[in-house]
Amino acid sequence: MTSAPPRVLVLRALGLGDLLTGVPALRGVRRAFPTHRVVLALPAALAQAASATGAVDAVLPAEAPHRAVPVLEGWPGGPPEVAIDLHGNGPESRDALAALAPRRLLAYAQPDPSPARPPVWRADEHERERWCGFLAAYGIAADPDDVRLPAPATPSPAPGAVVVHPGAEAPSRRWPAERFADLARTLRAAGHRVVVTGGPKEDALVLEVAQRVRLPAGDVLRGGLPFPRLSALVARAALVVSGDTGLAHLAVAHATPSVTLFGPVSPRLWGPPRTARHVALWKPGPPGDPHGTRPDPRLLRIDVEEAAAASLTLLARGRETWD
Repeated sequence: MTSAPPRVLVLRALGLGDLLTGVPALRGVRRAFPTHRVVLALPAALAQAASATGAVDAVLPAEAPHRAVPVLEGWPGGPPEVAIDLHGNGPESRDALAALAPRRLLAYAQPDPSPARPPVWRADEHERERWCGFLAAYGIAADPDDVRLPAPATPSPAPGAVVVHPGAEAPSRRWPAERFADLARTLRAAGHRVVVTGGPKEDALVLEVAQRVRLPAGDVLRGGLPFPRLSALVARAALVVSGDTGLAHLAVAHATPSVTLFGPVSPRLWGPPRTARHVALWKPGPPGDPHGTRPDPRLLRIDVEEAAAASLTLLARGRETWD
């Protein structure tokens, strides 16, 4: 009888953007443990997105409100061979993994004794580089630029369109709906098809923008698209315009030109790679609250004209410039 392969459990039970910025680290783990079964603990709604990375074998559904650390009570069988905390730097995420009694635990909060120089959490590090550096301390190589996802087989609901995504998890990262509408109107006047998207709980926002622009029904994508369709939409879009949210990271994963509007958090920490393909608009200032209840003042300093100029410049170049 063939024995089951040893298992690696990785905890990153956050959102879509967190998953996608964690892809380089996850692929490093996959390469470092080629004979292990890599299991990723994250919200069940992200299972298809996790599978698309090609870095994990299975998903352990796990989530908690307000980005808190979930209890991993659904873990089946005996202890994991290795547990890796890519969720945060506090004892809560470490303790959630330690409760499963893994044979080896890698975490910022309790460094494994093996490395001569344990990883040190730095608040000024970009998220992709942070987790690749964390793994490097344990001899696990990961490339922070290894972000690409394969093009999905699912057809796009709007190939060649400009995707405008006004939503974000927190109000502090949401540019006003009327500005998104003005931007969409400008892009349509320039001859571009514009579609508006939103998450499962953002129908009211999507409809507000669409009604201001008088978009046809087929260009209003409500209800939160299933990941394969959302991925196809972004992969085959001419441009993605959004706030600092998961869709911006999906545009990076598919190398789709993008304009991302940043407010409380600098793009130096969560922004796209510094290439001509992606434009990050941001007004420097002291850090804000990425989970705040009001639009960040720096986000409001980005006007429609600036966003439109960046969008039209990328559209004029066309995707063939980079593809």
